[in-house]
Amino acid sequence: MKSILAAILMLTPAAAHAAEPVDMAKRPTSPESHAAARTEELKNLKWGMFICWSFSTFSGKEWTPGVKDVSDFKATEVDTDQWARTAKEAGMGYILFLTKHHDGFCLWDTKTTDRKVTKAPLGRDVMAELRKSCDKHGIKLAIYFSEGEWLWPDKPTGGRYQANGGYNPEMKKAQLKELLTQYGPIEYIWFDHAVGDGGLNHDDTVKLCKALQPGCFVGFNHGPPAGDIRLGEMGHPSPLTDEKGAGFNSGHMKGYSGYLLAEFTYPILPAHQGGAMWFYSLPKHDNLCRSAEALYKDYLGGIKHGNIFSIDVGPDYNGRLRAIDVETLRKVGEMIKNPPPAPPVPLSQDKPAKASSEWGAGYEAGKSFDGDEASR
Repeated sequence: MKSILAAILMLTPAAAHAAEPVDMAKRPTSPESHAAARTEELKNLKWGMFICWSFSTFSGKEWTPGVKDVSDFKATEVDTDQWARTAKEAGMGYILFLTKHHDGFCLWDTKTTDRKVTKAPLGRDVMAELRKSCDKHGIKLAIYFSEGEWLWPDKPTGGRYQANGGYNPEMKKAQLKELLTQYGPIEYIWFDHAVGDGGLNHDDTVKLCKALQPGCFVGFNHGPPAGDIRLGEMGHPSPLTDEKGAGFNSGHMKGYSGYLLAEFTYPILPAHQGGAMWFYSLPKHDNLCRSAEALYKDYLGGIKHGNIFSIDVGPDYNGRLRAIDVETLRKVGEMIKNPPPAPPVPLSQDKPAKASSEWGAGYEAGKSFDGDEASR
């Protein structure tokens, strides 16, 4: 296995895949010298579509640790053009695509494992098709990648490696090399640390990604802080320096000053009973969706703070976005093109506030009202 992985790491982009390799001449050659320019480029993307489509789509569960057979990914159709076209109609700048979840099922034609979409009934390289659809509709592409996998082996020294995830740093390197050399420019990578780092620590992961695509931003939802983009799982609009704005497990920000940009994300599906939330849930939930007005409000909040906003949508069993999601996102796109009148100023704004007692510094009565409904 080691020799196979070593060979993979030595592949050139042209030999590894038919897709066009990354044109490094069109991307920043140094993350340091071009950091400010790249940060502005990403800010200008404003908001995008987070596509989660994998085993969980068909299981009705958020996580699928017991699924091993690729035929459990039952899709026989996919419509990446619909995804990209809807993103364009919604005024989005990018699509953030889940390439691999914690179960290790790869949505691209990887050479590292047979646990991949081209071995499933669909038999198509979804990542390659999405790249073409994004280019066709003028949409940028970012990727989600689970650092660890449940099925990877234990660390050679013994014991489960990290957070129930296994140890396979060479495969992690090989997979990232494929994704960053065979599918064109990637705007940023959303690394999920939920089941550990797979044996390659965050600093070394960043170095590898930057060596392959210097202009690609890198972020981790939690774990040791690293990279240049602060990820906000289940987050909300907030200043870059606001630790509470990072969302899930925001404490990993403390003591780290390398972030240049903040992202936040949450599902378009509101809270509900049964079924997944980040992935397609169940047919009985097909009419559940957050309102266009709520999404537009967070879109504006993101712009206010210089964030990028990734709204998660889960394609259905046929690889298409739900009708209600398309309708909602189109409505947001119309609101972006033709902004509705601003809501009236809250009566409390700029008014003094008093309290019989206060908890302490930072919780003064005057901070109860700031005119921003998004404040937490």
